[in-house]
Amino acid sequence: MPTQPPPPPSPALPPSRGKGVVVLTIAAAIAFLILCGLGTWQVQRLHWKTQLLARIEALRTAPPRPVGQVLAKGAAGAAFVRVTADCPGIATAAYVSLYSLYDGQGGYRLISACRVAGGPYRSILVDRGFIADTVKERPKVDRGLVQPMRVTGVLRAPDAPTFVTPANRPIDNQWYSRDVAAMAEHLRAPAPAPLFLMAETATNPELPALRPAALPAEISNRHLEYAVTWFGLAAALAGVYAAFLWRRWKG
Repeated sequence: MPTQPPPPPSPALPPSRGKGVVVLTIAAAIAFLILCGLGTWQVQRLHWKTQLLARIEALRTAPPRPVGQVLAKGAAGAAFVRVTADCPGIATAAYVSLYSLYDGQGGYRLISACRVAGGPYRSILVDRGFIADTVKERPKVDRGLVQPMRVTGVLRAPDAPTFVTPANRPIDNQWYSRDVAAMAEHLRAPAPAPLFLMAETATNPELPALRPAALPAEISNRHLEYAVTWFGLAAALAGVYAAFLWRRWKG
């Protein structure tokens, strides 16, 4: 019987098409790694936010400790510790105005200095609360009036400014980020602690428009949702690329 001739060999991919597949594979691999990296980062943020929320919840009922005792051990690890501080004269002390948003309303947080006894620091900046920019009244400043005042609040580390944060203007007393050193210099506060004391108690009861706001009422925690989104996009990319290779192999 005559032998069947062997089937013709499959045509090789043109060099340009073969190079295109390699480039596409590299691009897909890079995109896949980026998406997985973003998902992993969100998982890490989820663990961090969960611990932070648990700590904030515990603060709501934690007994306050003297600020001097807390800072005597150093500022590291002191953030979100509930403290008390004796700040005579703070109700009429000089302050800086930090632009802020609270409950969707624009306004200012008034920050003054308080002396600290003992430890490596001699003063701490006290965030006395938020006052809306629609309120014209402000606490009076009288350096000679030194009334006793005990402030209860929470120690907080300052947030770093972002690339969209305007520059502070100390000469106009306009502040947009919590620059401890510059604010302390403006208020003539010596050796400031690198933290803020966010007041829970009112420093000016006669001015109810100045609202202490130490802890946010609600902090969103959507990092699990974000992680699922990034990992889902990575899986979708892998599926699309696998389908693309299958169709090329079958073709």
